[in-house]
Amino acid sequence: MSKVKVMDHPLIQHKIGIIRRKDTGTKDFRQMISEIAMLMCYEATREMKLIDVEIETPIIKTKVKQLKGKKLAVIPILRAGLGMVDGMLQMIPAAKIGHIGLYREPETLEAVEYYCKLPEDSHEREIFVVDPMLATGNSAVAAIELLKEKGVKKIHFMCIIAAPEGVEKMQKVHPDVDIYIGALDEKLNDHGYIVPGLGDAGDRIFGTK
Repeated sequence: MSKVKVMDHPLIQHKIGIIRRKDTGTKDFRQMISEIAMLMCYEATREMKLIDVEIETPIIKTKVKQLKGKKLAVIPILRAGLGMVDGMLQMIPAAKIGHIGLYREPETLEAVEYYCKLPEDSHEREIFVVDPMLATGNSAVAAIELLKEKGVKKIHFMCIIAAPEGVEKMQKVHPDVDIYIGALDEKLNDHGYIVPGLGDAGDRIFGTK
């Protein structure tokens, strides 16, 4: 069964409190999403593998630690996931970026794919799929299914707010994918929105409502 890690870092919790407020404007909301993603990335990469390599300092040759193998790729689920990319790149500037475009069919709440572009060597990289919200879980499940179909093996999922229903669905369909969550909320409402949540993350990041 996948590992579910709810971040308890005080800075993450403080910033999540700010983005929940309905009077937080687009600029501050976008900034906070990026900062939360950066802090979560720091925590979520704690178990990445290292190797010893020999380098030369200005004084002597010595051994230092370096990330093992190919580095990371960050795959945001469009469009709200884009808000988390810059924050993660602050931590891992060499990461490659892919994009998966999904929208939620209003009646069924099922995820429909409209775009997928990945780095060519994704199957050799450790992949972080990012989306601010894990609600029904349909989009995350569909995105990860796409990656697996393309031969990607090492997949993690990162979101800022999650509903128990989405976590349960992810664990059921993709038990091999670890899930990193900023805050685990109470439930979904009848419209598939997370309660208490923060509204529509995409609209709030891009100021489209």
